Amino acid sequence: MRFLAIGEAMLELSEQSPLWALNVAGDTFNTAWHVKRLLGDTAEVEYLSVLGTDPFSDRIARFMAASGIGTRFLRRDAGRGPGLYAISLQDGERNFTYWRDRSAARLLADDPEHLAAALDWAGTIYFSGITLAILTPEARARLLSALETAHAAGRRLIFDPNLRPRLWEDAPTMRATITRAAGLADVLLPSFEDEAQHFGDADLAACARRYGADAGRDVVVKNGGQDVLLAVDGARTLWPLDTVTPVDTTGAGDAFNAGWIAARHRGLDADASLAAAHDLARHVVSIQGALG
Repeated sequence: MRFLAIGEAMLELSEQSPLWALNVAGDTFNTAWHVKRLLGDTAEVEYLSVLGTDPFSDRIARFMAASGIGTRFLRRDAGRGPGLYAISLQDGERNFTYWRDRSAARLLADDPEHLAAALDWAGTIYFSGITLAILTPEARARLLSALETAHAAGRRLIFDPNLRPRLWEDAPTMRATITRAAGLADVLLPSFEDEAQHFGDADLAACARRYGADAGRDVVVKNGGQDVLLAVDGARTLWPLDTVTPVDTTGAGDAFNAGWIAARHRGLDADASLAAAHDLARHVVSIQGALG
């Protein structure tokens, strides 16, 4: 498996009173990290992004390499640095404060040749709505066009809409871009609460239909630890999940995605893959920070 994740690896400040822990995280990076940990030598995992040339960017690159994630598609820009976010917790639910306006990752689609080389290398490409949201409109269009070409050439695309309206210019742009990106994907991993709020889906089945379940796409509708809808392999199943009391919900959806991706790669059926995904997400919410 050649797995390419596209997005932003950030510095994470996790409140662990009275001190703060500094880690590396970011939605697509979290998923890539878990995929590599789950699949080991059976998967080559690369991360397409941009970092600065500062010591903190070096720290992120070292962490990637130490985790077994390749850095061949990691460019550097001397004029920018990594994004930073801090997690504040109340009863296990997180609140984020971001510093990412000058993040180097915003340039990840600015080099067409580098972008094409990364997508040509990959067999499976994973990206999210956040990947698209942090880009300029021109870079966003460039990435989507490149992904369309890659998909036509046989690459498998996996997309988590991961709706974050604060990152977008406006809500109509977010909805239109997410819809276009979803139309390219083979596998979609939306979160119902966000989808209902921003797209008006009445229920999980409506969300799955809008994302192309009737057209043969695999759609797994997450639901904040509650019942999950699997629209996979031509069948639809609503699966109840056991209730979990979280310590920190940061990265739960990213971990779920990784568990699903890894299990399906190993040939597990939908039921077993859901169990694996839920088990990993349950572990991640039992600790502080995005990674387990």
